[in-house]
Amino acid sequence: MASSQQHAQLDRLERQVTTLVAAYQQVREELADARTTIEHLRADGREREKQLREYQNQENIVKLVQTIAGGEPTQANELKQRLNEYIREIDKCLAYLRE
Repeated sequence: MASSQQHAQLDRLERQVTTLVAAYQQVREELADARTTIEHLRADGREREKQLREYQNQENIVKLVQTIAGGEPTQANELKQRLNEYIREIDKCLAYLRE
């Protein structure tokens, strides 16, 4: 009878190990998913920071143009367009240098 008790105990241990392995695999998958989500959120945060900097630059340009143009809308628009073109060219140069 000791043999049948040992066999039953081994079966129970085997089921427990199988359950633990399955739980371990599930936790590993959840961790991988969480890491992927974190990386996506970080990338999204970097993109939003970039957009914020661009908006701040645009706001600064508008203030600069208004100050320089002295309130004349035609001159302000022309100056703003020229400054935007310069900034785009500088951004292209910086992107090229990063490559």
